[in-house]
Parts: sequence; C-alpha cells; structure tokens
Amino acid sequence: MPARRLIYLCAHRLTAFHWRAGVLTNEGVFEATEAGRLQFTRYLAEHSKSIFTLLANVSEEGFHMETIPFLRGEDRRSIITRKLGQQFFNASLTTSISLGHEKSRRRDERIMLAALTNKEAFAPWLAALAGAEVALAGVYSLPLLGPLLLRKIGVLDERCLLLTIQDQSIRQTYVEKGELHFSRLTPLQNYSIDGIAQIFSSEARKLQQYLVSQRLLGRQQPISAYLLVHANARNAIERHCVNSETLSFAILDMEDCARICHLKTPPPDTRCETLILHLLATAPPGAQFASDQQRHNYHLWLIRSVLQNTGAVVLLGCLLWSVKQFHDAYQLKREVAMIQQETTLARQRYDDIVKTFPAIPTSTENLRRVIDRYVELEKGSTSPEYLWREISHALQGDASVEVEGIDWRVAALASREAATAEALHTPPVGSEIAIVHGTLRPGPDSHPRQVLSVFKQLVETLKRNPKLQVEVLQQPFDLDSGKSLKGGDAAVDDLRPRSFKLQIQKTAGS
Repeated sequence: MPARRLIYLCAHRLTAFHWRAGVLTNEGVFEATEAGRLQFTRYLAEHSKSIFTLLANVSEEGFHMETIPFLRGEDRRSIITRKLGQQFFNASLTTSISLGHEKSRRRDERIMLAALTNKEAFAPWLAALAGAEVALAGVYSLPLLGPLLLRKIGVLDERCLLLTIQDQSIRQTYVEKGELHFSRLTPLQNYSIDGIAQIFSSEARKLQQYLVSQRLLGRQQPISAYLLVHANARNAIERHCVNSETLSFAILDMEDCARICHLKTPPPDTRCETLILHLLATAPPGAQFASDQQRHNYHLWLIRSVLQNTGAVVLLGCLLWSVKQFHDAYQLKREVAMIQQETTLARQRYDDIVKTFPAIPTSTENLRRVIDRYVELEKGSTSPEYLWREISHALQGDASVEVEGIDWRVAALASREAATAEALHTPPVGSEIAIVHGTLRPGPDSHPRQVLSVFKQLVETLKRNPKLQVEVLQQPFDLDSGKSLKGGDAAVDDLRPRSFKLQIQKTAGS
C-alpha cells in the first residue's frame, strides 16, 4: 500500500503531512516563493510513489445555488458542466454538490456550484505535482469537510453554522440538512484568546445577517453556531459569545472531536488544520475540484492497484490450491504406506498359515500348470444346447421323422480315428459336432419319393442356418445301387422304416 501524503494550501504557504494510521506528521512547510516551490519539487521527487491529496483554504472561492431539471447520466453531467462554465468563467477548479430533489411533480434537482476562482494561487503547485508525475487523488476545499465533521460528532441540526480557526483565518460555514450551502473566509488579526472569542461572536452574527439578507434564513428564525475551540479557550468564548433570541452558541471541544474522529495527534491549540486533514484522509467527500487530466496518474495507480490486487488474489488462490494438493498427496502417501504395511502383515500371516499345510506330492510349479490347464478347459467348455435346439426346430411339424440318438462331441476332444471314420474331413479344433441317428416312418399311402422329399426338407431346414454345416452320412434310400425310384413302386418292402444319419457341425466362435 503506498504512503498517503496530505498537502494543506493556504494563501501564504503550503504544508506537507504524512498520514499513517491516524497519525499526522509534518514533513515540511513551503513558502509561496520561487525558493519554496523548488523545495517542494525536490520533496515530490523524494516521495514520488506516494498518493497526494490537496486541501485548500483560500478566500477566492465561489458558491452558487442552481436548479436543473430531473436528469440522469450524461445529460446531467453536460448541463452541470455548462452551468459551471457560465457561473465561473475561466475557472479550472470547479465542482458541484447535489442538494436533493424538490417535491414538486417535476422533481427538479437543486445543486450547489462551487469553484476555486484564483487559478494563479494553485497553478505553480499543480504544475509541480504534474511535473513530478505523482498520483493526485483530488483537490478539496476546507468547507467541504465541515458537514462531515458535524456528522462525525453527532450534530443533527437542520440548519447551523460552523466556525473554525485555521492558520491565519476564521472559516464560517452554513450547513443545511447536512449539506454545505455557503462558506466564507475572514482573516484573523488578533491571535489572543480574547481576540479569537470576540471574532467568533462578531463573525457569527455577521454571517447570520448575510443569510437573512440572501433569504436563506427567516428574520426571526433561530439558528445555532457551533464553535470548534480548544479547552483552554472555553472560558473566554463563553464570556464573549452570548446567546440571543435568534442566535445561540455551542462549544465543540477540540480534543473530544479528535478522539471521536480517531485522530491520534490532537491539535495543541484552537487551530483545526490537522483534524480536518485527518477527516480528509479517512473519509474524503465525494465532491472535489481537480479535473480528470490532473488526476490522470491517480487513475493509472487505481488501475495498477486493481490489477495487482487481482494478481494477488489469483496467486493466493493458487497457493491455497497447491497447499490442498500437497495435503491430498500427503494423505495418499500415508494411505499407501498403511496399505503396504497391511499387505506385509497379510503376507506374513499367509506364510505362517501355509507352513501349517501338509506337503503336497508334487511341486508347486506342476500344481500351478495343472490349475492353469483346468482353467483353460473350464473356459473352453461347450454345451450342446444350441445344436439340440436347432434340430428340434427342424423336426417340428413332421411326425414321420423319429430321432433315435444324437452323438455330440467337440472336435478337440474327439479321437482322430473316430473323426476319420465318421466325417469326410477333419473338423477344426473346438467345433461342435452332432451325429443324428434317425428313422423315417412312411405312412400307408406313402411312396419312396414322398419319403425322400421329407428327408430333403429336413436337411434344407438345417442348412438355412448359416452357422451350421450339414452333411448326409447315410441316405434313407440307397441311391447309388443302380436302382431307380418309380412312382408306381409300392412293394411291401418300401413301407418299412428307413434309417438315416446326419452330421451337423458348428464351428467354434460362430
């Protein structure tokens, strides 16, 4: 966080303060001369990284009440800028304060236009600040801090006067409903306690009469004047400031105000510059006089600050994430170590149990090979359910075909001699083979061609399944004996049951 430095400018000199945690330290007084400005330039070069705020207490200032239509955004800013240019021609340090909206149907807004009209008094100091390229947070006027001081100490009067002493002047401020309406500065000629008390009394009455003449107060309207003084001046103030029907005086103790505002270095006398500067450092008002160009370096600092803070937040998030990852890794490492320890204990218990087993008649390696072979055979075991189901489907609806037996085996388990005797070729290893032994029983009116047609229908039904390979091992009739089948052949011998044999093969994996 950069250091905060406050600059107090009056008609004769400029004073620089360093503010930190409620403590104000005077770092130098620079006279309004060429030598003083050179010293101020060197001072800025030494503290170029600080944030500067300028508080002015000059008599060349203007206040003007204005009413504008109910507007928002850019339209409102444009009309206020035009009003400021019309009222304070050629003034570069201007501002406006909203005094609220009227309760009429139009809801017009009342604003106070303010300006520091003596450009020559500010130009050398602002030029030095710009030349040093330091961050200028804003240019404020002492009257802007008056309402804030009253709110801090709990003064809630609808209308009141605030009189304060600073450097070589007395400031009189009129506050209405918590907002600044008017202020003026009067030079202080007599610095004695009695002289200050007399000027408090006279200036308060003069300001009341001025406000009545401007119709800001009624003629018989009572008002309170709050006097900010040190405890050692209380008796003199009470003697000279006598209440009247329309004007009453209330004393604000300087030390009590400093304590309420948390200023750790209270003023030693009735001068209140340090108290006002502390308020400016802790709660600056929203209105200030510097232009955007004069505050350019401060805006750049704000952008850098936002980026740095964002980067810091991201870095902190990354660090927290890294810590979490480290913690998770540490936890996993502990869990792995515990699991390894449990594994070691389990292995020891297993070894102890194994030692109690009786000795086996073969080696562990042979036993492992036998178990592996058994697992392979178990995985490769096949059921004849599929072939039986297909054969059953093919036989449905035909009562003349009777199955006498089915020999089912797997090619890997069949002997090569049996495969050579019963199959035309050796089937692939793992194929399922079913040898179907059956009989065709023709009816009384059947002839051989009808019986043979039933047999062919059975074979064609089985062959429609692409997963099956069907071979006829024995025909129901001997077609190779040279005899011919004739439709008129109906000998008794042709009506006897006809045996047949089929080989149905299902290749492994199909």
